[in-house]
Amino acid sequence: MLIDTHAHIFLEQFESDLDRVLQRAHEAGVGYILLPAIDVASISRCLELADSHANPDHGPVLLAMAGIHPSSVKEAAENDIERIRELAEDKRIIAIGETGLDYYWDRSFDDKQQAFLRAHIRLAAALDKPLVLHDREASDDLVRILSEEKEASPHAERIRGVFHCFGGPDAHTERVLALGFHMGIGGTYTFKNGGVPESTNTVPMERIILETDAPFLTPAPHRGTRNEPAYVALVAAKLAENRGLTVEEVSRITTANAKALFGIS
Repeated sequence: MLIDTHAHIFLEQFESDLDRVLQRAHEAGVGYILLPAIDVASISRCLELADSHANPDHGPVLLAMAGIHPSSVKEAAENDIERIRELAEDKRIIAIGETGLDYYWDRSFDDKQQAFLRAHIRLAAALDKPLVLHDREASDDLVRILSEEKEASPHAERIRGVFHCFGGPDAHTERVLALGFHMGIGGTYTFKNGGVPESTNTVPMERIILETDAPFLTPAPHRGTRNEPAYVALVAAKLAENRGLTVEEVSRITTANAKALFGIS
């Protein structure tokens, strides 16, 4: 069994054919699909999907998260954090995310991104739920803030989670490992000359989980089309090839890792 630990299948790109998408995921061996929220409104949609796809006999089980994507922070109201806090207390919410930092598109609200990130970290520690972190062009600040929050927290051991769509660089890899976080490996791992296999070749298999980030970052050979959870099997195959393992071994290890991190029984 495979677990897609990061897929935005609640977005409009899947409105017309979600049932077929889930059927293809099932046929590819995907047993669970984790849904990272991007704003307050999307949390309700994630919970709706999780409630309607909770039976493993009927295809992949969907599981919901609560959080505000860093790119959504600019338009977020200050009281949205309180709403996230209320929703995250729901036992159906398995993680806090997607949160993090994104400096690629717009640097005009860095301070607000960092404040929201700290609020998410503190919420994760208080609720003892893992973090799902987005990092784009912001590695130094993200690691620094995580380190500071861990040092200051009375529940430092609870601050754990995954850097999703991880791609290095090498120095960042070592810092993330030192913080005790996992790395999410997705479609970029299959890109030619993308550098992700080289940046992650020192990461122990016990710290790797698989993802798609659907509908984005579609793996080879389907680049240029919509990504979907079934394609996590392509990531597993590439990881097996590069690590000299069988696909079955990669599936077993990464599924065990994801279950342990997210408390999936």
